[in-house]
Amino acid sequence: MAAFFVSFHTGQCSATFQMPDQPERARFNGMPLPPSGWALAALLALYIFTGLIGHDPWRSDDAVTIGVVHSIVSNGDWLALSLAGNPYPDAPLYYWMAAACGHLFSWLLPVHEGARLASGACTLLALTFTLLAARELHGREQAPAAPLLLAGSIGFLFHAHEAQPMLAALTAHTAAYWGLTLLDRRPLRGACVFGSALGLGFLANGLAPMLPLLPVAAYVVWRSENRQQSALMLLGSLLLGGALSGAWLAALFAASPEYLQAFWQEESAQLGDNSAPLLSLWRFLMMLTWYAWPALPLAGWTLWAKRRQLATRPLALPIFAFLTTWVGISFCFAARSAPALLLLPPLVLLAVPGATSLRRGAANAFDWFGMITFSFFALLVWIGWSALVFGWPERLARQAARLEPGFSGQFNGFAVSFALLGSIAWCWLIATTPRSPMRGIMHWMAGLTLFWLLIAALWMPWIDYGKTYRPLSAALASALPEQYGCIAGANVADSILASLDYFEGIRTVAARSAAGRNCAWLLTLGPAREGSARAANGWRKVWEGGRPSDRHDHEKLQLYRREAKKGASKPER
Repeated sequence: MAAFFVSFHTGQCSATFQMPDQPERARFNGMPLPPSGWALAALLALYIFTGLIGHDPWRSDDAVTIGVVHSIVSNGDWLALSLAGNPYPDAPLYYWMAAACGHLFSWLLPVHEGARLASGACTLLALTFTLLAARELHGREQAPAAPLLLAGSIGFLFHAHEAQPMLAALTAHTAAYWGLTLLDRRPLRGACVFGSALGLGFLANGLAPMLPLLPVAAYVVWRSENRQQSALMLLGSLLLGGALSGAWLAALFAASPEYLQAFWQEESAQLGDNSAPLLSLWRFLMMLTWYAWPALPLAGWTLWAKRRQLATRPLALPIFAFLTTWVGISFCFAARSAPALLLLPPLVLLAVPGATSLRRGAANAFDWFGMITFSFFALLVWIGWSALVFGWPERLARQAARLEPGFSGQFNGFAVSFALLGSIAWCWLIATTPRSPMRGIMHWMAGLTLFWLLIAALWMPWIDYGKTYRPLSAALASALPEQYGCIAGANVADSILASLDYFEGIRTVAARSAAGRNCAWLLTLGPAREGSARAANGWRKVWEGGRPSDRHDHEKLQLYRREAKKGASKPER
């Protein structure tokens, strides 16, 4: 209500009509905090879909995954996966999604770019499920901090924009946490969500990533207000998950039992594959110091600020889930960045109360750190682009040319306009965002989005020039005759084999196999340590090549041709 004040000054009556204090959203034209609705959706969509297209498959998981997708699209075999003509026993769900996206958008995008849209879909779902789980644990006002923290995690940025099957397992984990938080309030929905997450998660990445969720579910049942009902719901969810995953296994058993056997052998090997789990425990923890920034320090603040409430459900559940997942993946995986994705959801859910309860000094310091850091990084990207395109600063331009010899930068008006628009939006955001406990994480996530947007718009041609295998595949194809029979491959990484198959249709067979011993061509990676032995066996090197940035012998491919009789050759070792 308005307050009517009457005051007398020097014998005159003056009236003042005072309006109540307006909320922050009304006084500012910037993005309201906490962000919600279309504002939050637009920011997350910009983060998710920037950088998914516009570059070739690169080495590592991105190239391997796209190679499998290429085989599905080319051969039409959706049941048993293959890579460059060889069986590739793995869980199929992400590859199905990527192949469907590649086929659906084939009229607009090449297969590798369309396939990465599956990563965008998985990332979008993971952020959504994280928001829903945080809403159940911490309430609607604090919940938007969860997707901001997950998207703002440095390690998440890189994998969210590549063809990465572990993203589907991450999505399953976030959905499972949402289902478990619903188990008391809406038991049927919670059980259905959790069971679906288990089944689809197994189809996405196998058994090992899903195992840590089982003790978390048992813990939730133990803490439930109605244990008997929750236990029955959990049993039903396990049956649902088994039915979803069992459908594929049954079809595989009927159509390709050999592939099913190979798949189970891979799964069994992975469960006991890590011979040094204690070392992985330590390395995963050390990795999180940068990988999970800023969720990790905010989770630490939650533990300190809410230390008297650690036994409550909103804190106990993410703490137990983090510890269980940490131990679980350490026994099944080496300390790589892809499986570390599964540590982020419980850490983010634990960090939400810390993000919204920082003391004013710490909140302002974090806010200023984010604004200054990403403004500085944005300036560096613009300067680097100037060196790539205009040759200024000269010293930086010479360094870029040394790293990627032969690259010639071109001015792209659309990319520059997009980057300039993003930079202006960043300046507007930091100038108009209202004061709020969430302003720091909002600026951090927006700054990380700006940095990735500028890299994708301005530096992507330079990065892609050095990482793509397209020119190398073309050079190898030109060194081969039109009819070359078979090529034996020795010590060639799966990512390179996938790229050769994708770009030029070049496939190899294992050099140690019966077919490989009879091949007239041999492709190897790395220095010719046994060059004299190969020459004695009738092999003559006819070609050697690598990417522009491959300056060392162990990074280059060598192609040999057999000149002696087939029987004179010995198998590669």
